[in-house]
Formats: sequence, structure tokens, C-alpha cells
Amino acid sequence: METASPRPLRAGIIGCGVGRSHIRGYAANGAEVVALAGLDEERCRQAQQEYSIPYVYRDYQDLLARDDLDMVSIAVPNYLHAEIALAALERGLHVCVEKPLAHTVADAERIVNAPRRPDQQLMIMFNWRFRSDSQAMKRYIDTGAAGHLYYAKAGWMRRSGIPGLGGWFTQKALSGGGPLIDLGVHMLDLSLWLLGYPKAVSVVGATYAEFGPRGRGSFGGRFATGAGGYEVEDLATAFIRLETGTTLLLEASWASFSHFKDDFYVHLYGADGGAEMNVKEYTEVDTLTFYGEVAGAPVEMKPTVKAGQAHSLGIQEFMGAIREHRPNLSPPEQGLALMQIIDGIYRSASDGREIQL
Repeated sequence: METASPRPLRAGIIGCGVGRSHIRGYAANGAEVVALAGLDEERCRQAQQEYSIPYVYRDYQDLLARDDLDMVSIAVPNYLHAEIALAALERGLHVCVEKPLAHTVADAERIVNAPRRPDQQLMIMFNWRFRSDSQAMKRYIDTGAAGHLYYAKAGWMRRSGIPGLGGWFTQKALSGGGPLIDLGVHMLDLSLWLLGYPKAVSVVGATYAEFGPRGRGSFGGRFATGAGGYEVEDLATAFIRLETGTTLLLEASWASFSHFKDDFYVHLYGADGGAEMNVKEYTEVDTLTFYGEVAGAPVEMKPTVKAGQAHSLGIQEFMGAIREHRPNLSPPEQGLALMQIIDGIYRSASDGREIQL
């Protein structure tokens, strides 16, 4: 006797910028995207036509009021994450939130502590975890081949890439900060995930704003500009001590006079081996090198991995957790831990001292 296949999961997407990656992810994994919502009506209408989505709303509340949705993706400015996530959770929907979890620690705590059913999913879209090279690096580390990992370096550096001068990205109350909370959060998450997510015990941070206040370092047209000022950093760096004794050096910039274009990296140093990921302008080709020793001689290994759509794989994980009634692999508690570290870095930069977490 044939068993009927489960009906497709139905999704709504709030935010039609990065939300397009979620649309493609759901489509690739057999879900039905039923509705979009966003204040940028022109952008949402374009996405509706491009992907043949039945409904589009300006107000996210109208989308959440539908009774035919299983899940919702939230891909809006950081300051709106908590408001929308809490409303979606109250509606009983499974929720996938773009990074960061929120723009403040207080809002992140509100999301994490919100009541939800045991099987109700709340996942953070840390899509870089799902890259093929990230997954290969994680498997290498988890074999124990590198031994104790005692030091790590990670960063995302741009030569010229301030998004939307005067828009929400550059207004502290709306974004929560500059490249640290925009780009650095990705690399901080990726590093901690590779290390097994140990707790951070202290941070020393510094921030700089050398380009934005002078109207320099912008992408130029990639993001809409606004009438607001420039209130955030354009480069941040931090030294983070972890409970395992490992230390992590983190850097993130939107603009710098450097060899970087739009590049990110993670370098891990172990007692028995090491691993490096170096990604130039989002490539997934030839990004990994593992370092070790054979018969007393140093060796380098260049794994070959297939490119994959990280957002689609993240959505696959989200939907799999829903279908299988299991915890997802990018839980909100880790999003809160990141916000606590980022908050500590900003406080350290402001106070000029080490912050104990």
C-alpha cells in the first residue's frame, strides 16, 4: 500500500531584499512560498512577479494573519527582528530569522525567552555554516586531526563596501552597529561553531570610523541611501578569550585601504594541525588548506569541495527540523551568545577597557 507523501510546507517571507535568497531556498527544497510582505512595495512586487508568488502585503501583520502558513522567514532591518519574530511565534509559526538575532541583547533575550511549543522551530540563518567548505572544515576539526585548537583568527574585510550611507545600516538605533554586527557576526559565529561553541569569558575591542563620516567607502548604488547620518564604525577589531583557553582575534570592515576586496577568512591553529579558509569575493573554489605533519615533514592538503547554495542548505536544515520534530542546528541561544559578545566588544571600545562576560 502506497503512503501519501506529506503536503508541501507553506512559507511566508517578510523582507524582499535578502528575502529573495529565502525564496530560492524554499523553492529548491519543495516548499510553497505563499506570500511576501515588505515596506518596499516595488521590490516586493518585482519578487512576486519573478517567482510567481500569489500574495504580497505591505504590512507584515496581514501576512501573519493568514491561516495557511507553516513557517515564516524574517529578512528585514535588524531593529525589526524582535517585533516580528515575537508576533510570528505567538501565531504558532516556525520562524527563521536572518542574522543577527536582534540589534540589542535585550531584544535577543526577548526572542529567546518567548513562549513556544516544544516542536516550534526558531532558527537563525547563519548561512555561512552551510557552505561546503565550512562543512568540510568542520569535519576535519571534529576528527581531532588538528588536536587542541588554541588560537583562531577570523575576519570579513572590504576595501569599499559601506551599505546605504544614511540608511538604516548606518544608523545605530536601527542596525545596532556597523560591520561588526553586519559582517563580523558571520565570522564570529563561524569560528565559534568550528570550535564547538565554547563560551566567551572576556573581550577587548576597538572601533574606528575613518570613511563613513566623510561620505567615503560606499558601495555606490547597491543599497539605497537615506537622509540619516553616519553613526557606526567602519572597522572593528576584537580579542576574545574563550572558556577553553582558546583565544580569537576578530576583524570586520566596510572600508579600508588594503589588499582586500570583499573577502572573509577563518584560520585555526591546533597543536597537531591547522586549517585555513580564505574566501575572496564569495568564491567557493580553492578556499581550503589543511596543515599537518607526516613522518616529521610538514604537509599541506587542498581539499576539493563542491560549491553549494548556502541559503538553500540553511533552509533545508530549517525544513528538516520542522519535518523531523528535532532541534535545528542553528539555535537562537547561539544567536543570543553572539549578541552578548558583540555588545561586550562595543562596550570595550567605548570604555577603553577589557569587558568580562
